[in-house]
Amino acid sequence: MQLRQLNTFRTVAETLNITRAAERLNYAQSSVTEQIQSLEADLGVALFDRSGRRIRLTDAGNRLVEYAERMLQLAEEARAAVSGMADPAGELTIGAPETLCVYRLPSLLTRFRETHPKVRVVLRPGNRSESRGGVREGTLDLCFTFGPPPTEPEFESMALAPETVVVVAPPGHPLTRMNEVTTAELAGVDFLVTEPGCSYRRMYDETLGSVRGPRPHVVAELTSIGALRSCVAEGMGCALLPQIAVAADLARGALETVPWINARRETEVHVSWRAQGAESPGLRPFLDTARELLGTPAL
Repeated sequence: MQLRQLNTFRTVAETLNITRAAERLNYAQSSVTEQIQSLEADLGVALFDRSGRRIRLTDAGNRLVEYAERMLQLAEEARAAVSGMADPAGELTIGAPETLCVYRLPSLLTRFRETHPKVRVVLRPGNRSESRGGVREGTLDLCFTFGPPPTEPEFESMALAPETVVVVAPPGHPLTRMNEVTTAELAGVDFLVTEPGCSYRRMYDETLGSVRGPRPHVVAELTSIGALRSCVAEGMGCALLPQIAVAADLARGALETVPWINARRETEVHVSWRAQGAESPGLRPFLDTARELLGTPAL
């Protein structure tokens, strides 16, 4: 298999038309046909069914599409990595929780775009387990998560500036009128949480959800932080969230903070990536930009 053949195969698979593929590649139609036939002979299988009026992918062709894409992307990354390019190119896929996607990453992505315009960034919101699973499986190049870094040897991680955590309540809630609120005084109070596996749920479980004796009363689980904030504002209960997620609501009086004093008031933030294997040419420059903007110490 040659990369030129794979590129031609990918184009034909996208167009399902030899003529359009040849125009896109600026090849003669005979050259496209010859490359496909040579690739089929090398693999020993038919990649396209040509029996009808239109060609279509065979089962083997469908299976090869994903591999061809990955091989061509890897070849581009390898070319960039060994050529000493000052300006990396390619794709960088990032996973992160909703709050960081909305409130922390836009400035980082904008700065990175300004300094490395040839890198195409793909941002995929997800909870911690989804994002780390994506890095482990290779569908993500890196991920941002709240809480401790992963301990598995296949990960490398970098600490970023921590985020302040607050208990929020609807305006006029009795707890907001107190000078200090202990964890014990939160026992029995209605709370809204996110689903298990989410970073925000872990914050709750490690603080209020793990205390001995009476605990807050969890009345609902919501997958959307926006919906959770709105439900708190409407009086459904309290919630434990990073301050950045509720700063605008606090500023306009839609939510109020509870002066909670008996627990950790910050949560760690880490960015993690695969320790071994091929990496996107944009990964290291992106980590440098994250270190610069998000307050992490130099490695």
